[in-house]
Amino acid sequence: MHKYQFFRYSTTLLFLLLMTAMSAQVDTQISLSSQWHLLVDFSQRHLLANSFDEIMFVESQLPRIVMAIMVGATLGLVGSLMQQLTQNPLVSPLTLGTASGAWLALVVLNVWFPGFVGEYASLAAMIGAILTLGLVILITGIRNMSGLPVVLAGMAVNILLGAIATAIILLNDQYAKNLFIWGAGDLAQNGWLQVQWLAPKLSVAVLIFIFAPRILSLLRMGQIGAAARGLNIVPAFLGLFALGLWLVASSITAVGVISFIGLLAPNIARQLGARTPKDELFFSMLLGALVLVATDALAMLLSTYTFDLVPSGTAAALIGAPALIWFTRRKMGAQDQLSLSLPKSRYQMSPKALPLMALCLLALAVISLFISKATVEQEIVWLFSFPDAFGWQIRWPRLLTSIASGAGLAVAGVLLQRLIYNPLASPDILGISAGATLALVGGTIFLGLNIFDGTPAIAFIGSMSVLGLLLILGKRHQYAPSMLVLTGIALTALIEAMVQFALARGDETSYTILSWLAGSTYRVTPVSALVLTAAVALLICFALLTSRWLTLISAGREFAKARGLNVPGAFISLLSCVALLCAIVTATMGPVAFVGLLAPHMAVILGAKKAELQIPTAALLGASLMVFSDWLGQNLVYPSQIAAGTLVAIVGGLYFIALLIQGRRAT
Repeated sequence: MHKYQFFRYSTTLLFLLLMTAMSAQVDTQISLSSQWHLLVDFSQRHLLANSFDEIMFVESQLPRIVMAIMVGATLGLVGSLMQQLTQNPLVSPLTLGTASGAWLALVVLNVWFPGFVGEYASLAAMIGAILTLGLVILITGIRNMSGLPVVLAGMAVNILLGAIATAIILLNDQYAKNLFIWGAGDLAQNGWLQVQWLAPKLSVAVLIFIFAPRILSLLRMGQIGAAARGLNIVPAFLGLFALGLWLVASSITAVGVISFIGLLAPNIARQLGARTPKDELFFSMLLGALVLVATDALAMLLSTYTFDLVPSGTAAALIGAPALIWFTRRKMGAQDQLSLSLPKSRYQMSPKALPLMALCLLALAVISLFISKATVEQEIVWLFSFPDAFGWQIRWPRLLTSIASGAGLAVAGVLLQRLIYNPLASPDILGISAGATLALVGGTIFLGLNIFDGTPAIAFIGSMSVLGLLLILGKRHQYAPSMLVLTGIALTALIEAMVQFALARGDETSYTILSWLAGSTYRVTPVSALVLTAAVALLICFALLTSRWLTLISAGREFAKARGLNVPGAFISLLSCVALLCAIVTATMGPVAFVGLLAPHMAVILGAKKAELQIPTAALLGASLMVFSDWLGQNLVYPSQIAAGTLVAIVGGLYFIALLIQGRRAT
């Protein structure tokens, strides 16, 4: 071992020891020396706890610290393994979506097979993670794991699986409260049972140190060079990934989803001089333990000041999201740029196309109002009927909200894609809708607002804040799609962690927030539906009146300036229109994913290439998609309901995946 390597290890261990001691001192009356004596007595198995504080230290704080070390070391090790296998510094269980796959599998097991949770939870999480990895590899190809598309594929899968998990929880609300804290990632312990359960399952990490270093050394020569030296690449790759996924699945089963540790630890290890595969694996493991122990200490400290449980996963995201943005800005290279472009069309849109699409929207509206499932003589049947006064009072606000929300988000997507020359730009992918979500959830928690009566002004502040941050951070890379999307991923992950903090409170507000997060029209009032429709109509009219600005900016900022356009003023005005559209829609019915991506692309495919034509076409398509999704959600699992936002997220996620596959084939 080199002197510098020894220094790195010993310093990290010293910091881990110091952080462990600091963590043990949070919210306790026992001195450090007394804790040491208790620890010695406990290790010699003749502990006699004399007070409540001593019992809490031995049965709660001590196993929590041990769990943080075990899980942090595991996530750091697996993150390093994944990054070395793919030669991609942005890969981790978070960015690959495998954590979401494991989480969905655990949700399914808890809701429909609760009797198997005790024995088969790890196996179910492992299967979910493997299936998710298989889907990501199917999207990108096993020989194309080193670039940015694999991270985008993981993000798309993450949104898709998250929407499915949310739908399952909302349809089985009696199990929801048990899943809130687990989903947020919590290291709190009540005894040593979880530690004893997890320790043997993590023992397979020894196999990584035995087999991985040589395989990873060969892979550094490139796949051709490794194959020439006798390495069977695919089995070696899948075998090591399977070991890593087992460790991640076991950790998630024990403590829930904790993000970013597997991303941060290997990058920090390389920054501090880890060079060989074995050195990086071991150093990442130590750093992972250190980072999670420090993060958990921060979570406990925040909990004492806020008088609310702050999950460890939330604290990890508070540290990890800014770090992901920082690493993205440093690591982004030419090989990480996207090959995606707007879909091409050979068609020229007919003048009759817009009236036909309007008729289709009208037909969907008629279906939504008059055709639905109903219970007749204890049987569920389809009925065509005119709603009574009560039914009409419920249906028309939902219909109006669906039309306005779909149209508004679609136009926001058109404006964003043209303003920043980014075919992946949409309010949800870039985190703009998530900014509105965070502002409204924060208002619910800290100001006592009813989230279903959310103030559009608060949502606008959230959307505009994220939008401004994106523009500031993206300026260095000339607003490259790669940079903006990864920044959006980081911001969205941070915001989701804050939302999980709200859900982890475990009261009735948690379930209310979760149902709002699904993007439902169920509780929309007539007044809010009318306000939404009027606001969206005015903003779309503004977009149409300023379509010349959009056309000039789309052709290039210098070109627009040469034609006499005040580019900064037009840019800010149109971006403000985007933020207002996101804010008013999110405040009324909750966050809705992928409409802002899907509708503009469909408009281009149908031949709407000019801005003044793409805006109304996308608006009609987005409105139709939302109306159909809302009607389908009301009837698909009748008498229960699936939120329109959930169904749109599933459809849009599948489209995004298809877009990534198309981009891979084009290269």
